[in-house]
Amino acid sequence: MSKLLSIIVPCYNEEETVEPFYDEFKKLEPFFTEKDLDVELIYVDDGSKDKTLEKVKALRERDQRIHAISFSRNFGKEAGIYAGLQRAKGDFAVLMDVDLQDPPSLLPEMYSYIEEGYDSVATRRVDRKGEPAIRSFFARTFYKLMKKISKTDIVDGARDYRLMTRQVVDAILSMSEYNRFTKGIFGWVGFETKWLEYENIERTKGETKWSFWKLFLYSLDGIMAFSTAPLAIASFMGLLFCATAFIFIWFIMIRKWIFGDPVSGWPSLVCIILTIAGIQLFCIGVIGEYLAKMYMEVKNRPIYLIKEEI
Repeated sequence: MSKLLSIIVPCYNEEETVEPFYDEFKKLEPFFTEKDLDVELIYVDDGSKDKTLEKVKALRERDQRIHAISFSRNFGKEAGIYAGLQRAKGDFAVLMDVDLQDPPSLLPEMYSYIEEGYDSVATRRVDRKGEPAIRSFFARTFYKLMKKISKTDIVDGARDYRLMTRQVVDAILSMSEYNRFTKGIFGWVGFETKWLEYENIERTKGETKWSFWKLFLYSLDGIMAFSTAPLAIASFMGLLFCATAFIFIWFIMIRKWIFGDPVSGWPSLVCIILTIAGIQLFCIGVIGEYLAKMYMEVKNRPIYLIKEEI
């Protein structure tokens, strides 16, 4: 009996890559036939401003296995992934980037591990060839930091390119939080995962939608979603400065009683006050970030809104 494979492809302003991705998908036809797999290809248009949706519609006329979801505006890749998983009907589902940085040619090998009994097969890059050095440095620093402050297993270089059984997909969908960090969710749900490594593949067409600033904000989302360490650090810093202030008060009083020195040094006092004020504002900011996440969650707004579905 044949099984259904759902291929989920989030897109945002990717009119140049929609067709090349489909061409690579077609090259997998012998594999689908050999494994007796029916396939549905789900493009998730994340509110694109270009002709991404028109390109998908044209492909749909040629291949009825293609489906499309178009958001009312740009909700972000995390919303696109969630929407695609919700629409996926397959016994298995795979997430892939449309820019071909996730090589479709790996899919047969990934499926072979599913047949061996793994619940999911994930991919990670072993290098960051083509990326700016500063971006690679901060990316590696982020993963090292997450290993130290979070109990969730987040692998350095991990991609969203992942083949999953239905059980894993349902587990991910059960986590319906508004502030989503999919790499962390993958690690949190667990299951037996096989990791495949490959060298970084640069885009052939189009430009990345992930600026350094967007990646920085995304990393903050990940830290806030899967670690309370920043709150612990803020509390520790508060205690540390309280203790330091208490010690200095006693030091000044004792010096005055013993040596009779006048209290002086207002420039250093100003520096101390500014330092402590800065630390206080930092701690308040950390707490504010967590409160902001809670605020968005309790609103219970939908993660995305669909304008058109094909």
